[in-house]
Amino acid sequence: MTARLPFLAALLGATTLTAPAQQLNTAKLDSLLSSLATNNKMMGSLAISRNGQVVYNHAFGLAQLTPPVPATTATRYRMGSITKMFTAVMIFQLIEEKKLTLGTSLATFFPQLPNAKTITIDQLLSHRSGLHNLTADAAYLAYLTQPKVQAELLTIMSNYSPDFEPGAKFDYSNSNYIVLGYIVEKLGKQPYAQALQKRVVAKAGLQNTYYGGKIASQKQEAFSYKPGPGGWQLDVESNMSTPGGAGAIVSTPANINRFLEALFAGKLVSATSLSVMKTIRDGFGRGLMLMPFHGKPGYGHGGIIDGFQSLAAYFPDDKLTVTLSTNAHNYAIGDAMGGVLSISFNQPYKIPGFAAAAFVPAAADLDRYAGTYASPSIPLKITFTKDGNTLMSQATGQSAFALEPVSPGVFKFDPAGIRAEFDAAKPVFTLQQGGRTFVFTKE
Repeated sequence: MTARLPFLAALLGATTLTAPAQQLNTAKLDSLLSSLATNNKMMGSLAISRNGQVVYNHAFGLAQLTPPVPATTATRYRMGSITKMFTAVMIFQLIEEKKLTLGTSLATFFPQLPNAKTITIDQLLSHRSGLHNLTADAAYLAYLTQPKVQAELLTIMSNYSPDFEPGAKFDYSNSNYIVLGYIVEKLGKQPYAQALQKRVVAKAGLQNTYYGGKIASQKQEAFSYKPGPGGWQLDVESNMSTPGGAGAIVSTPANINRFLEALFAGKLVSATSLSVMKTIRDGFGRGLMLMPFHGKPGYGHGGIIDGFQSLAAYFPDDKLTVTLSTNAHNYAIGDAMGGVLSISFNQPYKIPGFAAAAFVPAAADLDRYAGTYASPSIPLKITFTKDGNTLMSQATGQSAFALEPVSPGVFKFDPAGIRAEFDAAKPVFTLQQGGRTFVFTKE
């Protein structure tokens, strides 16, 4: 599953493109993906479609490390929160069938959940319910690999206090879509997997999309990996009984493209329903995220589950669809997607160099950088510590990670697209991420 992906901001731009891409530079795309794979920055698959036709489909890296299995365009990936688009589509189908409305109360289905009487279907779809995000709780890490039935997860969600009053604000929560998946099951009187097959997969002609289970290499499913001291290391494997309607779908990038094309072609929901899905507030509609690129409107979603990450976007003005799925990354997927879109729209783009920096910071400088920093612009504190010759960074409520030195006072962390620059004269540092800049001061 996923949180609201901060790297999506990297796709935003102020300059409007004036002409659609004509000839796709496939050689440059090949070079970008090859560079990511050979430098151990990313492994995965990229599919690009235009006017409903696949114009580029390329896999890079391995689907499995031991024994080595090269990724192919048929390799299937866990898609994480891209699942939410599918769940939203099925909810809108049920609305069109008059089995519920956007104003239907959650208490109609699950009165035991907090604020169920005042939470609406619309608020679940748009992440404005106030239901606490169960995947953000520390306890989730203890059971994410274990099977859970609906009753258990409803009890877990019922025990959380609401984060805010329904409708008060936007706050991304996987709990919303887990519950929506249960509503799909209850109204359709069939498991989510069967509803998915009947309501979406069959209608859109998706041959490689289904509710996931234990990863199986014989089904051409990729395993996920994380960076470690000796290279890629096998990542944890979530039991798919928990993510459900929030993140349990397995698919290929080409199939996700086909889904988006079917959605925008009116094959899955009515034009009225699609218009509601596309109505954006705080960057999110109902199952769709706003994903523009240099002023061109784009809609889609991102996904994270275990070591998998994906980004999928549809640009209606150009009928261009792009999905990038990865099963290992040591480089921000938003930056990679930004490069893919720049090439797709014939914009200037230089393939990044990944040579390790030779710079070694002085021990005295690392001592000076150590400490806890805060910014009035963001409700987050960041603590830096010295670990030998390495500068470690840890944000509030997150795990610590090692920063890579670039030059005097400058460090980076490619997996999240982070760049930190310390002031030589003052106890402050500047954080750059996702196209945004924040100044932090040592406490």
